[in-house]
Amino acid sequence: MFHAVKTSQKLTAYRNSSVLCYNIPSLNQTKSNLQTNKNSLYTSSVLNQNALHRNDLLTANRVVVKLGSAVITREDECGIALGRLASIVEQVSQLQNQGKDMLMVTSGAVAFGKQKLRQEIIMSMSMRQTISQRESKGHPLLEPRACAAVGQSGLMSLYEAMFLQYGIRTAQVLLTKPDFYNEFTRKNLHSTLNELLKLNIIPILNANDAVAPPPESDKDLAGLESYKIHADEKYKKGVISVKDNDSLAARLAVEVDADLLVIMSDVNGLYNVPPGQPGSRLLHTYCPDSDVDQIVFGEKSRVGLGGMESKVVAATWALKHGVSCVICNGCEDNAIVNISQGKKVGTFFTSQPSTGTPVEVQALQAREGGRLLQALSGKERAAIVHRLADLLIERKIDILTANQQDVSSAYAAGLTGPMVARLFLNEKKLQTLADGLRQIADDALSAVGRVIKRTQISKGMELRQITVPIGVLMVIFESRPDALPQVAALAICSGNGLLLKGGKEASITNKILHGLVEEALGMFVPKETISLVSRREDIQDLLHMSDDIDLVIPRGSSELVKTIQEASKGIPVLGHSEGVCHVYVDERVNPEMALRIVKDSKCDYPAACNAMETLLLHKSHIYTPLFDSICDTLKEANVTIHLGPRIAEAIKFGPPEETNMKKEYGALECAVEIVDGVDDAINHINQYGSSHTDTIVTENDDHAERFLQMVDSACVFHNSSTRFADGYRFGLGAEVGISTSRIHARGPVGMEGLLTTKWILHGSGETVADFAEGKQKYIHEKLSIATVTHNGNSAVSSN
Repeated sequence: MFHAVKTSQKLTAYRNSSVLCYNIPSLNQTKSNLQTNKNSLYTSSVLNQNALHRNDLLTANRVVVKLGSAVITREDECGIALGRLASIVEQVSQLQNQGKDMLMVTSGAVAFGKQKLRQEIIMSMSMRQTISQRESKGHPLLEPRACAAVGQSGLMSLYEAMFLQYGIRTAQVLLTKPDFYNEFTRKNLHSTLNELLKLNIIPILNANDAVAPPPESDKDLAGLESYKIHADEKYKKGVISVKDNDSLAARLAVEVDADLLVIMSDVNGLYNVPPGQPGSRLLHTYCPDSDVDQIVFGEKSRVGLGGMESKVVAATWALKHGVSCVICNGCEDNAIVNISQGKKVGTFFTSQPSTGTPVEVQALQAREGGRLLQALSGKERAAIVHRLADLLIERKIDILTANQQDVSSAYAAGLTGPMVARLFLNEKKLQTLADGLRQIADDALSAVGRVIKRTQISKGMELRQITVPIGVLMVIFESRPDALPQVAALAICSGNGLLLKGGKEASITNKILHGLVEEALGMFVPKETISLVSRREDIQDLLHMSDDIDLVIPRGSSELVKTIQEASKGIPVLGHSEGVCHVYVDERVNPEMALRIVKDSKCDYPAACNAMETLLLHKSHIYTPLFDSICDTLKEANVTIHLGPRIAEAIKFGPPEETNMKKEYGALECAVEIVDGVDDAINHINQYGSSHTDTIVTENDDHAERFLQMVDSACVFHNSSTRFADGYRFGLGAEVGISTSRIHARGPVGMEGLLTTKWILHGSGETVADFAEGKQKYIHEKLSIATVTHNGNSAVSSN
């Protein structure tokens, strides 16, 4: 359980018509003062410290689950949605068997009884009455209290049968309002529930609708509007009425000292305006103290007494009394279990005001900022990036100080050498980074709006194809903080909005670098054009926002890339899953050149995705001085060698055999294998490689040409290190990543890879009918694009 703190909370109950209301007095009010009223109520539940963050829910031990009528009732409001209910029962049973104390507050008795009574009425009808009813498509009107009386036993029998499948017993507890304001019955209730929980029995509670009075409007509570008006006395006056199962669940959760209240509805959670309306946005977190003005409530659900407002009031009241609350969709798979694991499901109520911008808003701001970037001239976009390059040098002391904190934390956390190497910055790296940004800026002058094709459709009609930004990018990167300004510069020059998520190990450095990006953007566009996503759990939500994000680019380990590719829903992911790069040393080769290329490809930066993972040797090199020199060179560099199956047979006493030739080591390790020739090397690479980067070392030009043509990789080299597969080394200034995709961009993705095209047609009143009737004729003449400009941006031919 969460840590218990503070003191017992006293509640004053009074009768107002037929509605039971609870006033929350100040904490220094004494119990004796409360007992002066014969309807006084003393709540034994202490004020617990509720969860401030979702991760805190991992320690929640006592959980109350409230099932709304809309969750377990069929669409025809007559009967129970058995499949949905079975899923919920399975989740509750799973948590109960894990040692948690589970309680349920359930609706559904009226719907269950309605189904039974309708069947009875139909059975008692004559044939003529039955046919007449079918033709009128009407149903007999049934008294809800009678339906509840009939349905309660059937509903409990259903629960009992379902829970028995998991070896769990249940107990029914029916409640009415007097059970709460009568001190004697309230204490009995408290004792009964505690005893059931001790016996590992799940209490299933429901309002006794068979005898309950008709629902009335709250006299003490006018909804959340009363909180807005009396902001200085929030939740101190009329707070909660036991008039529906939402308030019952909240009251119960406080009474039994629960850690978590899960209120299940037929929507995904709390929205700023009713779902389906323009601008509707799900609030993943909600703080009653600061977010109440953001909410506009709609109508109630199709069944039940409460709507979303009653759920929010109940959840807010419980939160103020130390119970953490989540409102979620009861139809969502595994919702209860995921909530208990701290996952982002539904709306999490917290007493801690949000300090950051919601990611949904960040995505919208990036969209708007990207459009403003696109409207700038190439010179203005270049000026932003030049300013960012200058800031990297001007603020280098601040940057390096922040980076040193990250590096120290990384060592303390036990990160390995390669991971720390990616994280580390120094003055030389900052200077190289600034130079690269200036190169990007100089290339930005004609990037956006460049005309790449012109066609004279007919006399008076000209068609142009021009470059435009993709829209909003989301780039996720690990460790390397220098990636942040690089990616930001590429996004600025290509006119794209950008969301960035860096690794937590570089959080301090990333924060200061992002601040410099915001400062540079402020010259012409809002700083929110490029935002830094702070929480890892927000990524999952962003990957579902296909209407707001146009391209996701993960930079990091193969595990990261695969995870993002699997999680993305409808958003293209540009990247590579692995970097299994090969160096093939052909039969005719310069030994010194081969040694240098092999060593550089493996040892220059072993953790890089373009580092060599497999060395292929022509079979003629076995037991030659070149073979010995290569092995010695790798061993001197502390490279662990793994032998492929063929070479392992040829060398009886050697390093261990590697059976997985698709392995990416990402460290000072590599596999070595022999092949029969260039065609065998090509086949090996196409079978075991990852289509990233592969190189041939040879003096045979025909072999080199065949290798370059037939190896199916994004980057294929001749007599050069695989480490040249890099945006900066290619002259792109920088890269957002390396893509092994065959669509859109491939290899190091620079600014060109962040652009797409659109068609611009200039006409003079033509219609398609003019051409069909012979008044106009198509010319389709290709026009020169050497000196064309569009919207003030110079555009030159790429030919």
